Amino acid sequence: MAARIETFIEPLRVPPDTQVDLMTDFDPGSRAGIEKKSDGVELLRTGIELLAEYQRRLAAEQAWGVLVCLQALDAGGKDGTIRHVMSGMSPQGVHVSNFKEPSAEELDHDYLWRYARRLPRRGEIAIFNRSHYEEVLVVRVHPENLDRQRLPEQAKDGDVWARRYREINAWERYLAENGFAVVKLFLNLSKEEQRVRFLKRIDVPERNWKFSAADVRERAHWDDYQRAFSQMLSATSTPWAPWYVVPADRKWLARLCAAAVLAHTLLGIDPQYPTMSKSARRDLARAKTELEKEAPHGVPADPYEAPDTGKSRERQGKDGRREQV
Repeated sequence: MAARIETFIEPLRVPPDTQVDLMTDFDPGSRAGIEKKSDGVELLRTGIELLAEYQRRLAAEQAWGVLVCLQALDAGGKDGTIRHVMSGMSPQGVHVSNFKEPSAEELDHDYLWRYARRLPRRGEIAIFNRSHYEEVLVVRVHPENLDRQRLPEQAKDGDVWARRYREINAWERYLAENGFAVVKLFLNLSKEEQRVRFLKRIDVPERNWKFSAADVRERAHWDDYQRAFSQMLSATSTPWAPWYVVPADRKWLARLCAAAVLAHTLLGIDPQYPTMSKSARRDLARAKTELEKEAPHGVPADPYEAPDTGKSRERQGKDGRREQV
């Protein structure tokens, strides 16, 4: 399974030390070799089950943490990807952070400060819906945002963006070397598909709340963003934290690709359930004996060890309802 997943996601990966032209190197309308949507949906269902199992292992082992960075233009499908791919996971082990315009407090710190505060703990998966890469995307396309960060003059000398690429790479390497895997997904949406999705938000009343006039104004900078994305992918896809460019014109495919990349990461970590020590096993045995002594007359002391007679029996669930066992 790990080999099949790796083969599937390899065309999405940006090789380190390569120059990317987003508009020519990656097709947002690609089907990634899957012709039928029904096949993709079934694969996604299997992937979600796999992710749920490995997230439980990750939480039990408590050795690794995983940071998922999602970048896309407006209407790229970030929210839907998070909702579907993480649907089988325990909410206690996954948390999502949305990064909007920085607050006054955040502007009083270095540009990575607010992101560092939301990093996962060991055993957790943290998802950044937009991430620290906003600092070399939106801030680059709108340089007035750099002025709001009140940097000293020497910090603005030379190539600010090359310096930030280097700093981000070093920060992610530090995380990776300390047991926090960094998964980076760019949802690559075509300009035409974005136009259609904007119109849907306008025409369907239930989606009006998702539309902002600022989205259309930002669309006017499409070419600037494409150049900024291309340079970002070229400079920050590293062996320890590679970028994956996900074709996003088909939502079901984008979700499948995102699940596959995350599954690839978790399979590589291969978290394991902890092994019980001898003293812990003795404690379990004593607790088991005490619980078996409390069994009512005529009820198996341990129903999980009772022989299977082929007949169902009833027990009372926590909500008071009777259920078949």
